[in-house]
Amino acid sequence: MTNNMELLGWEFKKGSTKKMDAPYLRKENDDAAFVVGSGFYGHNSYHLSFDQSFDSENELIKKYRDLSLLPEIDEAITDIVNESIAGDNDSSPVEIILDNLEVSDKIKDKIRTEFESILKLLDFNSEAYEIYRKWYIDARLYYHIIISDKPKQNGIKELRYVSPLKIKKIREEETEAGPGGYPIIKSVHEYYLYSPSDAKNSTIAGIKLSKDSVCAVTSGLLDDTHNRIYSFLHKAIKPANQLRMLEDATIIYRLSRAPERRAFYVDVGNLPKNKAEEYLRSVKNAYKQKMVYDARTGEVKDSTDVMSMMEDFWMPRREGGRGTEIVPLAGGQNLGEIDDLEYFKRKLYNSLSVPYSRISPDGNNAFTIGRASEITRDEIKYSKFISRLRKRFSKLFYELLRVQLLLKQIITENEWETIKENVAFDFISDMYFKELKEAEILRERVNLYNDIEGLIGKHYSKEYVRKNILMLSDVDIEIMEKQIAKEALEEEPDTDTEDDESESESESPPETDIDAEEPAEANDRKKIKDQDL
Repeated sequence: MTNNMELLGWEFKKGSTKKMDAPYLRKENDDAAFVVGSGFYGHNSYHLSFDQSFDSENELIKKYRDLSLLPEIDEAITDIVNESIAGDNDSSPVEIILDNLEVSDKIKDKIRTEFESILKLLDFNSEAYEIYRKWYIDARLYYHIIISDKPKQNGIKELRYVSPLKIKKIREEETEAGPGGYPIIKSVHEYYLYSPSDAKNSTIAGIKLSKDSVCAVTSGLLDDTHNRIYSFLHKAIKPANQLRMLEDATIIYRLSRAPERRAFYVDVGNLPKNKAEEYLRSVKNAYKQKMVYDARTGEVKDSTDVMSMMEDFWMPRREGGRGTEIVPLAGGQNLGEIDDLEYFKRKLYNSLSVPYSRISPDGNNAFTIGRASEITRDEIKYSKFISRLRKRFSKLFYELLRVQLLLKQIITENEWETIKENVAFDFISDMYFKELKEAEILRERVNLYNDIEGLIGKHYSKEYVRKNILMLSDVDIEIMEKQIAKEALEEEPDTDTEDDESESESESPPETDIDAEEPAEANDRKKIKDQDL
């Protein structure tokens, strides 16, 4: 345990800081922070406010939220979240795995205890679905870490959710001219800027929060400039708009083409154009205009039925043609075709990485529990996609666990960097085909081992069979040998029991001499004894 530690604005013991050499290359902006430069770039000052890029980012988040309300996308999101977050009220959706962690059992128990306390602070057992859904849609998840006045004893006091519309990460870079005029970054200061909704029209631009006081988890999807974070729904924006436009066009077409209408060809003779149009209007009004008597008021009302796209057509016919004619126009003949809609709907689900067979309207979305060979390739790709989402979301637990262990002084910062690679989080999975796949792979390996068992020691060594047939690593082989030796010692019979058995054998009556019996009977008894042996 080191004597110097600064965390969340607390200084537990005063210590010295070591100045590091300034790097020549700028760090990749993987968290899409807003970079504020000074010195070499000519920015001598800055203001704590959200720029236009942040406003655009807010509009993008609102677009994602509006997109999630569409029925098809909402159904896909629900399926993704249900596959990622499983479990019931009796079990936690996620567990911490410390099997590969080489520390004492006492430290492991403390780590498990602190992880359970983090789940309680998040209320993760009951709110896991909503938390995961927010992160998936918004592409970012922020929690403000609140500690008490005695952080050594109490650790994290509260985790307060912060809307991504109100917070932005800021990175201040102080630079100077280096060799050849290339800018050298002398120092980097990172923090979060929180802007409440009522602060946009006030003199308060934002509240500055330290970097360690905010836990941030993003989707990891960035644009080319690394200045904006994309949601997993970003690819679905265009297919969703195309699907909506096509649905609206289909409805308009069916409304306009479904009924049968009439075309009135009115003979106007050789009347001039103006007279012909006036005559046509008079004929039309004769059919369309109705005088209605209102019995309640005693008034006569002029009830005019205005024409629309679904009503009749009136067209003049010049002299020399046929007389007045009424021709019926047939309605649409292909109103039941929706192949184009199905195409764009399939395209939408492909953009969301959800197998179309899960949500297809033809009813063929039943999942068959059987051999792994019966599972479609789309389901395999979907399971890998869910695994990647879980791994990315686990950064939330890594960051919160790190802060909690440091505050409780269970480990140091250097120790955490060493052990974090051996800390894993296991999400409860209800995708049964994964278990079927693993069982089938193990079955095939065992069957192959049985087929070549007679060749072990002649053409194949035991080590080769273990590594290439059973696919065991060196660590697995070492663990198996220890377990087999331990089980062999446990199964050895007790010495006292062997002595009792030997005494009982000595007290048994002597066997009959074979030579003293008849030759035929002696041979039969000898055969029986040889069979027993």
